[in-house]
Amino acid sequence: MIGKYLKQTNFSDYDDFKANYELIVPGDFNFAYDVVDGWAAIDPDKQAMLWTNDKGDCRSYTFGEMKDISDRTAGYLASLGIRKGDMVMAILKRRPEFWFTIIALHKIGAVIIPATHLLTGKDIVYRNNAADIKAIICDGDEQIIKNINDAKPASPSIRKLISIGPLVPRGWEDFHKGIDKARPFERPAEQTKNDDPLIVSFTSGTTGDPKMVILDSIYPLGHIITARYWHNLNENSIHLTIADTGWLKAVWGKLYGQWLVGSTVFVYDHDKFIPADILAILSKHKITSLCAPPTVFRFLIREDLTAYDLSALQWCTIAGEALNPAVYEQFFKLTGIRLREGYGQSESTLTVLTTPWVEPKPGSMGLPSPHYDIDLLTPDGRSAEAGEQGQIVIRYDKKYPAGLFKGYYRNRKLTDEAMADGIYFTGDLAWKDEDNYFWFVGRADDVIKSSGYRIGPFEVESALMTHPAVVECAITGVPDELRGQIVKATIIVASDYKDRTGDALIRELQDHVKNVTAPYKYPRIIEFVDELPKTISGKIRRVEIRQRDNK
Repeated sequence: MIGKYLKQTNFSDYDDFKANYELIVPGDFNFAYDVVDGWAAIDPDKQAMLWTNDKGDCRSYTFGEMKDISDRTAGYLASLGIRKGDMVMAILKRRPEFWFTIIALHKIGAVIIPATHLLTGKDIVYRNNAADIKAIICDGDEQIIKNINDAKPASPSIRKLISIGPLVPRGWEDFHKGIDKARPFERPAEQTKNDDPLIVSFTSGTTGDPKMVILDSIYPLGHIITARYWHNLNENSIHLTIADTGWLKAVWGKLYGQWLVGSTVFVYDHDKFIPADILAILSKHKITSLCAPPTVFRFLIREDLTAYDLSALQWCTIAGEALNPAVYEQFFKLTGIRLREGYGQSESTLTVLTTPWVEPKPGSMGLPSPHYDIDLLTPDGRSAEAGEQGQIVIRYDKKYPAGLFKGYYRNRKLTDEAMADGIYFTGDLAWKDEDNYFWFVGRADDVIKSSGYRIGPFEVESALMTHPAVVECAITGVPDELRGQIVKATIIVASDYKDRTGDALIRELQDHVKNVTAPYKYPRIIEFVDELPKTISGKIRRVEIRQRDNK
């Protein structure tokens, strides 16, 4: 399948990849018809998805079945009045209906807005009105239903509420009854265009209200690199990305690139993350490739991995936050598998990655993707030299890459701030070494300026994470009359250190940081907490810690 979209699919090394990777973008590309229905036409019995849950239920779906169910779903949604360009929010957790729905909406040409079940009524009102959402399709969980009903009176654009069950309240549509009765769906005469909106994603920003990222119809093609050259997938792979469908990470690892490559998407539907259960799933279902945020691997390495058969697992990738080298080293020691980091944003696909041809450097994001024209810019507009910090940017003045967002929906001011003179400014800082590997520093707003030094929070967090007392931590700057700012560490400690959270442990952690990294970076203030403030997607809100400290 990917041979239709790449001039060259196999590469001998990173230099070959960098020089010769070239995407072929067809006219009027539609992922649902061209990829899902394409597989159904050439190999209808090929497994597309293997779904299981924490109750022991299991179901396999072929591409032929995916075509049939998504056709009926599209027919049903069209019968409810959903048309090309309409905004539809999907709150479907990890239920199979998410895949039926997103493919169906792509067939109609409607725009999907993925949303997490953690949204409150207030969050739903904000999204409904910000995007003029016409319909909501959701899991029929009692709390989700309540939040949506609470939001409806203040959401004038809503026309249809659709539940997949188990609860289907009065006045709501029943998803499964609807698709059972749906007429066969025919592809609309009006084709989707490459620049038509496909997804609007509300980013869970660490400051301010969520922004609405517009992703167009060719966005899925940008994920060929994600699946083939980062997850290292092929047609025989079984891939698990641990992510809820409310986040864009789901389409990074549970849909677009994986099905372009022809691999099986594995879905584990669960409400509570239990490390032992993940290991059991990997063992039972012979998962070959796993992608998860560093937090997941932090918990996995605390389990007895010898109790599980992980012989099928060949490849592990990591994203969502920067990887602490200590986690890399321990996982490699236990499994022999090297964690391969990658970097991207809601506004793009994978932009920096550790490909199969290069040696991972623990803590490094990897090397720039040849799909994007990536640079590191210093505050004075220069390209950063080796060892010098700069902001990660994507240049699009020569060619606009598939996968890069088209701006922030209904917010020209924010769009103009982020995209100017053919450059997209990510807001993330990094430095590169002599081998051109990129190393994450932090968000531009999070960098600490102390006594003339610029200190990235991640480098101090990485040092702290090598101490057995530290489960999770956040580094922030605190105003100081003498130094401008000083480094503060807010720390969650391991259970067996709970009774030691006093001055002695503080000095031990400070000395530890001085020994692991440059002494000037050590945290002069340490606070022990039971939890860290986070966004709805789990990102640490350092801004909240700073605001609290500045009161």
